Order: sequence, then C-alpha cells, then structure tokens
Amino acid sequence: MAFLETMRPSLRSPLRRVFARALDAVLPPRCLKCGLVVATQSSSHGGGSHGALCPSCWQGLSFLGSPCCACCGQPFDFDMGPDALCGACTQTPPAFDRAQAVMRYDEASRDLILAYKHADRTSLTPAFAAWLKRAGEELLTEVDVIVPVPLHWSRLFSRRYNQAALLAMALGELTGIPVQPDLLIRRRATKKQGHLGRLARQRNVAGAFAVHPRRLAGLAGRRVLLVDDVITTGATVTNCAKILRQGGAATVEVLALARVIQAL
Repeated sequence: MAFLETMRPSLRSPLRRVFARALDAVLPPRCLKCGLVVATQSSSHGGGSHGALCPSCWQGLSFLGSPCCACCGQPFDFDMGPDALCGACTQTPPAFDRAQAVMRYDEASRDLILAYKHADRTSLTPAFAAWLKRAGEELLTEVDVIVPVPLHWSRLFSRRYNQAALLAMALGELTGIPVQPDLLIRRRATKKQGHLGRLARQRNVAGAFAVHPRRLAGLAGRRVLLVDDVITTGATVTNCAKILRQGGAATVEVLALARVIQAL
C-alpha cells in the first residue's frame, strides 16, 4: 500500500479501510497469542484486526496503568495520588525520570514475549508498537528522540535482530519522533541475565554501555525515550540512563513492553 502515501490525506483513511477489509476476507486475522481466528470487531483488543488478541487472551494479560509509582511505574494496590512514589524510588531515586510498561511479565505474557525475542516473531512488532504508544502516551509528549537498548554485536549476529530496536523504529513511525538506533552502544558482551539476581544483574551490566562517539555532540539537552522489551530488576535501563545523563541528556524516560512486578 505504498502508493497510498502519495495520495491526499483525506483519501488515505477510507482506502486503508477498504484494503484492510479485503485483507481480512483473504487472510482472516488471528489472535497474536493463541492463533485463533478473531472477528474484526475484536480489533480493539490489540492494534488493528491483524494485530489483535482474542477476548480470552486479552483478559489473561495484565496491562499496567494507574495507580502506580510516579517514577518507576510499579503498580499500587490503591490510589496514593498522582505524585506518589514507591519505597524503592523514595529511598534511592533511579537514574531515569519515569518508566512505564505495557503489561506485567508473567506466565500469561511470557510465551508471547519470548516468541518475539527468540523465535523470529517479528510480525508482532506493529501490534507491540501500538501498545507502547498507548501505554506511553504521556511520556511521548515530552521527548525529542527515541533510543533502543542496544545488543552487543555478537548477540546481534546470533539473534539477527534487536527486538528493542524494532520496537523503537516502529514506535517512531507511529509517532513521528526521530529514532537513533545507534546512539547507545554495548561495548562489551554480558552474560544472559535470565537467572541472575538483582545485584548480579547490576554487576553484569556495569560499564557495558556507552554513547556512540559520533552521537555524543548531539545528545546535550535532548529529552530521551529509552525503549526496551522487558524490565526485570531495572539494572539495564538504569545503567543506560546513567550513561545518557552523563552524555548530556536533559531527561531520560523509559518505555518497555513488559516488566516484572517486584513485591513491595
């Protein structure tokens, strides 16, 4: 549908709807998670009819929002006010300004996210980007550039893609915010963090990131949105935020697809 971009804006939306209906007729939309055919009116459960979840899978996922910590996004059991902070952020303020995630990382979301990270399900990118845009609506109004958490070249070579970069690029297309996928670099390979505890994760990523030398001059005063797939303990995004601040970033917001919810 590239030719649609050459047409007047007033004509694009109706034609997109026609093409979408035609696509639904030829290839019925399927649930992103379980693969069942979903009705087009279920498109509200995701990002369009071909980026949808069936009602059962939609209800199984725990989408995050208010009430939550005004800094790290940790959900609260009850509303404590718009500026309330969790105990961890009160005791030790993070290097980033705010963080928000789309959903809870748990048994219901794990298969979907791991398939995206490790099983080449890159077709999930448009739907995930739409979810990120919705969850990060407030953050997106206050940033100048979108930056993904980088992979080391050796990990990128074996995996063939950086899922955080795919999310960042797709989010940039949806919002019109510039994306700099190489602003941050991973200058040393780190151990996989799946089975590491909080302190081990912090030690693992310490000194692993840097601002690309050719991007450093343009970072001063910029408001950065850092994008990642999953926040577990926050060690990775915290380390990246520190490096961005040291490089001159005015603010660093964090937006992730999912996060592990820590017990309060």
